[in-house]
Amino acid sequence: MHIHILGICGTFMGGLAALAQASGHRVTGCDQGVYPPMSDQLQALGIELTEGFGDEQLALQPDLFVVGNVVSRHHSAHGVAKYPLMESILELGLPYVSGPQWLSEHLLHRSGQEFHVLAVAGTHGKTTTSSMLAWILEYAELQPGYLIGGVPLNFNTSARLPQRNGKTARPLFVIEADEYDTAFFDKRSKFVHYRPRTAILNNLEFDHADIFDDLKAIERQFHHLVRTVPAKGRVIVNAQESSLQRVMDMGCWSECEGFAAQARGSNKITGQVSVDWHILGPAEDFEIHHQGRFMGRLRWSLSGVHNQMNALAAIAAAHHVGVDVATGIQALEGFQNVRRRMELKGQVTLGAASSAENVETSAGLGPQTVSVYDDFAHHPTAIQTTLEGLRRQLGHKARILCVFEPRSNTMKLGSMKALLPQALECADLSFCHTQGLDWDAQEALAPLGTRAMCASSIESMVELVSAHTRAGDHIVCMSNGGFGGIHAKLLSHLAGALGRTS
Repeated sequence: MHIHILGICGTFMGGLAALAQASGHRVTGCDQGVYPPMSDQLQALGIELTEGFGDEQLALQPDLFVVGNVVSRHHSAHGVAKYPLMESILELGLPYVSGPQWLSEHLLHRSGQEFHVLAVAGTHGKTTTSSMLAWILEYAELQPGYLIGGVPLNFNTSARLPQRNGKTARPLFVIEADEYDTAFFDKRSKFVHYRPRTAILNNLEFDHADIFDDLKAIERQFHHLVRTVPAKGRVIVNAQESSLQRVMDMGCWSECEGFAAQARGSNKITGQVSVDWHILGPAEDFEIHHQGRFMGRLRWSLSGVHNQMNALAAIAAAHHVGVDVATGIQALEGFQNVRRRMELKGQVTLGAASSAENVETSAGLGPQTVSVYDDFAHHPTAIQTTLEGLRRQLGHKARILCVFEPRSNTMKLGSMKALLPQALECADLSFCHTQGLDWDAQEALAPLGTRAMCASSIESMVELVSAHTRAGDHIVCMSNGGFGGIHAKLLSHLAGALGRTS
């Protein structure tokens, strides 16, 4: 089958393209405004990519068009279609389907090749937890497939097909289960298509203000996911989240295990969820307990309680398919995280910039060194937990500069702007990129006083950040997009700036 993918450079659709090609299909696609890592992955696979959404692509004559949720029926004030290819597909009655539906019907649940799907859902941590889970299964020699919205450093690709391993009844497939809607013609959350046998509900709070009216609407979608898990399947749920308690109180017809940061006085917190798994100890060295029994100690380099919880959820999910806890711990001690999750892009020392490839860790960098990181965080909670984790790792003497871009649809709408001052509290200085915002970022950040500054362009942002940078600083750039290549621009500019200082 020849499929042509509209919106192929999104993390999900790019991974789907890789899986389709590996399954023997011919794959082409189109998109605009592409950036790494997905553009690099598609190029490496040799997948033909067309810039834009012009209807001249009808000449490719694919058997099926697979439509990403970036595509809409949007028209300009003058009636010009933003996606003319989609308009022509509709006008001519050509076959089309959403990405999640194609994945479900042609790969995950294809007749004669049913996969055991392990789905990771949650407002935060989906990519990291999915990567942890896939790595645990790989370490246990179960040869899982996966589709992850990022590039796990243990694999260096965002998607691959599973293999039969002789140890499980079905091939295993780990998928990042996104609650965002499927397509302009299917407003259900993507994850309802995946029909998992193991489902992680990692956390849940309000997000995606462009498609959900309130938290209750998202809770309903999460319950739709719970409804798809079979009776002998398992839902692994964060027992500390009141929103997820409400989801489970709507009904659960499968096995259920809860996890938490620490055990409570009573095993049952409320409703459906009990605490079967919990952790004890600091982020870099902590104990894992299952049903009141000590199972082992995990020592690793990741920081933050959020990563402890991600690890616990991944170990619990792997346990459901037969991986013992000790093996899960051993696997995670070698976990290398995900690109764009506190990824050190480079350092500048006395005017000399070096790439992150030559730097093993940010720890121990000398006082004359400035470090620049890339991180995908864009929701206030994710920003806060990431900065808190870095602060605990570095201590209170080091300076943290947070450079962030409110790029997601939710952040552009300004519905969470009031949460930003608290989210940025652990940063010594914060810099907001305001291009494209309809709300006053400087006013929203006013509680931070002189610790918060704004810039309307990448160039002015580089100048502003550089003017406030000192040797020894840690600069964290946060965006769910390419951020205009600000990381390289900062490194280049700072190399010259620091070279002029003693």
